[in-house]
Amino acid sequence: MLIIDVRTPDEFNAGHLADAIHIEYQYILMMIDQYAPDKTAEIGLYCHAGVRSAYAQYALLDAGYVNAVNLGGFDQLKRHYPFV
Repeated sequence: MLIIDVRTPDEFNAGHLADAIHIEYQYILMMIDQYAPDKTAEIGLYCHAGVRSAYAQYALLDAGYVNAVNLGGFDQLKRHYPFV
């Protein structure tokens, strides 16, 4: 699964999931093809609380990405997954 952190650069640099790439949510449609040209790719999105990642998920679903999921917020995720 491709993990995308959709928070701001400052938030990302302060800590993120170990395997995450960074694409701010407002740029997701402009940049997603670089990382997931296949619209059936599994994509997990997260932000601080799950709101921005929900916007990004809806944008990807509207664009035809059928396996985009909102993983929620970073504080919750970092309790269960490695982060840097």
